[in-house]
Amino acid sequence: MKITGATRIIGIFGDPIEHTLSPAIQNAAIEESGVDLVYVPFHVTADGLKAAVNGIRALDMAGVNVTIPHKERVVKLLDDVDPLASLIGAVNTIVNVEGRLIGYNTDGYGYVESLKEDTGFTAEGKNVVVIGAGGAARAILYTLMRERSASARSIILANRTYDRAKRLAKEFKKKLPWAQLEAVRLDAVYPYMDDAHLVVNTTSLGMMAQSAPDLPIERLPETAIVSDVVYRPLETALLKKAAQRGLKTHSGLGMLVHQGALSFELWTLALFPRPTAPIQAMRRAALKALGSSE
Repeated sequence: MKITGATRIIGIFGDPIEHTLSPAIQNAAIEESGVDLVYVPFHVTADGLKAAVNGIRALDMAGVNVTIPHKERVVKLLDDVDPLASLIGAVNTIVNVEGRLIGYNTDGYGYVESLKEDTGFTAEGKNVVVIGAGGAARAILYTLMRERSASARSIILANRTYDRAKRLAKEFKKKLPWAQLEAVRLDAVYPYMDDAHLVVNTTSLGMMAQSAPDLPIERLPETAIVSDVVYRPLETALLKKAAQRGLKTHSGLGMLVHQGALSFELWTLALFPRPTAPIQAMRRAALKALGSSE
């Protein structure tokens, strides 16, 4: 990769940031497409978020991704927010358009596209259990319910902090009146596992080989899918437990690649000719970074 005075920076803000594979997949996309960009990770704490966002303008960066724990807080720091991201209430991609910072959310699209590609799952008429109530949960919840005719039959939102889950459920019921959405404490999720078609962990539990969320996988039907947005490791403790039970599993790698591809296309929207995100090159780069040959 050749870096000159004309090379523009894109990057990712997060805390922690050491786990991220986004530099690997985005720099692979940059090299494959031949665009004059470079992607860099930035460790940004909550106290430094406002200054970091202002730095996008100051450094004339093309944009950034935003990861945990900033996806919700960053919304108020932007000049404009895409209608979809506004409805979701979280931003994971910022584009700098001549000093004007615009927020987007590519997480929901990335998750659903990956889930369908890897497992064939569609939400219509299904029972879903979502673990967590942060930015990733917001994007996934909204995407699973946004179209009334194709909405999940029911979604149980389980979180360790019940009040947070309850507030999120109330907010989304106003936005999507047809949504069958119920908030419960994480330790009260057990009976809802019996007829769940999909269980998805949207929290960071399991990252870097941490322990998995304490879920009664043994109660799930044999046809259920267990999904985890965590991608490092590729097979989290939760997915390993589900696989041992013989259940179909879905890792966070596909979501990372698909949401990253859409982010890449947003940052390069004004280029001519406009590049298409090289998804396979991005996937290969992610697997290489994980030390996997899949």
